Amino acid sequence: MLSAIALLAGCGSNSGPGGAANAEPHAEFDPAAGAEDVSPVAPISVKAENGTLQNVVLTSPSGKAIAGKLSNDAKTWTVGEPLGYGAKYTWSGTVAGKDNKSTPIEGSFTTLTPDSTTSAQIQIADGQEVGIAAPIIVQFNAHVEDKAAVEKALKVTTDPPTTGSWAWLPDDRGSRVHWRPQNYWTPGTKVKLDAKLYGLSYGDGAYGETDATSNFTIGRSQIVKASAPSHRMQVVRDGETVFDFAVSYGEGNEARNVTRSGVHVVTEKHEDFLMSNPPFYTNVRERWAVRISNNGEFIHANPESVGAQGSSNVTNGCINLSPEDAAAYFPTALYGDPVEVTGTSIPLSASDGDLYDWTIDWDTWKSMSALADNPGATVSATPRTPAPAGGN
Repeated sequence: MLSAIALLAGCGSNSGPGGAANAEPHAEFDPAAGAEDVSPVAPISVKAENGTLQNVVLTSPSGKAIAGKLSNDAKTWTVGEPLGYGAKYTWSGTVAGKDNKSTPIEGSFTTLTPDSTTSAQIQIADGQEVGIAAPIIVQFNAHVEDKAAVEKALKVTTDPPTTGSWAWLPDDRGSRVHWRPQNYWTPGTKVKLDAKLYGLSYGDGAYGETDATSNFTIGRSQIVKASAPSHRMQVVRDGETVFDFAVSYGEGNEARNVTRSGVHVVTEKHEDFLMSNPPFYTNVRERWAVRISNNGEFIHANPESVGAQGSSNVTNGCINLSPEDAAAYFPTALYGDPVEVTGTSIPLSASDGDLYDWTIDWDTWKSMSALADNPGATVSATPRTPAPAGGN
């Protein structure tokens, strides 16, 4: 494509015939003067031949001087910031030679114009503290064709070192890729994601809109142990059971009200939340609601099921607690905490929303990387049940 041709075109000179052999002071450009479709993040420089650079400026179409650095010997000036898309940049300055001879620096080049740009959002904010099951999610606003190129631009650094892998999940609102450790995070791990996406070709004429970063920390270990047959729920923090609550799980007499078995992940929480599960109920106000999947499963207070809590399962799929117990658990819940549900007839899966990462075995997860030896493993989704708005 044109951008590749431009980048491979080599250096160019404004000295006329003779090139580097010309004894007159002159400038050589990389990319060559007049180049088009130049990547805005390509290495760009001007070099003095038979002299030194003076007053070098690279100017944008708006007249802005682009940041750059002059080498110690004043022979090379290199661009020090990304350029814009679809813009013409113009060189100025002089090459000063011996005997007061000098040559003006004159030339320009044009950066590529994408057919489209694609944005990316990281779900964990800078400085955030998250639970030990939190994956890193990069959500794109459109389909990514060249997933391998994008994945190579995503760098995860952890302290202490942590084994993990990227996996591409089904495009439902645009492509998305998750990075998950092989096992739960070690508490206190410091994590940095550096996504060098600006100027990157995503394929099909699409390019990255901006770079993105996130620096965050893994908090304490808190695991919810939720065994449906026991009608109880334990909260285990740093290996110690801090709560043992009587609860009620999904009644389970039909698929829509089965609490899914598998490792759920806490994603949000609300002191007050309106839950709906048409046609059974709409906009029912519940307190101390902690969402554990996008299929409508919450851990929340429900005074109406208190009589069944600890003895039978009667809910529409949520985990019900008494108001007092729910209020005690609520402030301890952190985004990314695992909730390990066991003992029900339907496993958590892709049909239940975005975060089912821990239901996928490690070898399969690694095969879902675009850089795997044989990439392409997929997970399938079926209509979600219970309803997305809430399980009650």
